[in-house]
Amino acid sequence: MMRKRKDSVVATATLADDQDPRFVTALARGLSVLRAFRRGDIGLGNQELADRTGLAKSTISRLTYTLSRLGYLEYSPVTGRYSLSVSALALGFTALGGIAVRDVARPMMQELADRVGCSVAIGAPDGRTMVYIEHCRGSSPLHIGIEVGSHIRMATSAMGRAYLASLDPAARERLLEELCFPDEAGQSIREGVQRSVEQYRQNGYVTSVGEWKQEVNSVGVPLVLHGAQTYALNCGGSALILQTDMLDTVGRDLVELATRIRRALGSV
Repeated sequence: MMRKRKDSVVATATLADDQDPRFVTALARGLSVLRAFRRGDIGLGNQELADRTGLAKSTISRLTYTLSRLGYLEYSPVTGRYSLSVSALALGFTALGGIAVRDVARPMMQELADRVGCSVAIGAPDGRTMVYIEHCRGSSPLHIGIEVGSHIRMATSAMGRAYLASLDPAARERLLEELCFPDEAGQSIREGVQRSVEQYRQNGYVTSVGEWKQEVNSVGVPLVLHGAQTYALNCGGSALILQTDMLDTVGRDLVELATRIRRALGSV
């Protein structure tokens, strides 16, 4: 059975999955190794992968050997580390190419980014994070350093909280159980999410003022499409540019942007 750790990528597989005869544990473990790599990693050794996945190092050794033989990892005999191969990256690009909402949303997002001067992005849930699938920069010289493929925290970002606010209470609570430790910090996160839920009910958007990063303000709106993945839009930037007195206006602009995207995709 796969070991569970709150901070490990394998924690996205539940105990019920492990005991389901249809669930292929070996496949889940192999995919958890691929998911362990993060933007900026030059290479990871077996011990680092074991730490990130919560799997035994002996298991990791077999998985990395198999994945390298299959062409999804590249091994450096000089450093003794593994890195994602072009074949692994191709899977991600293929997935992005199949997400139609990106092509529809991009020109509308860029229009808003140009008008506000800050970044506008669309993201989707990935475990306990949101992953950027499209990103349009505004004219501001101050950027927050996030690109397509980047992950941000679901519980404290405007994008993540917008997604959480769109869920039914039971689904949201299940995610919060994963996102929040039963301590003071976890309680603070829960309270922040609840504020966002109320804000969304009242205004149709949520805000994050220095909660994701102290120097960053942002606004988020869920993008719910019929019969498809639920996404979220955000507009964020340096607090020097996206000041608090602008957030309500930007929030209304994001709500309108979401409506335009849904209408273009036939979801209105």
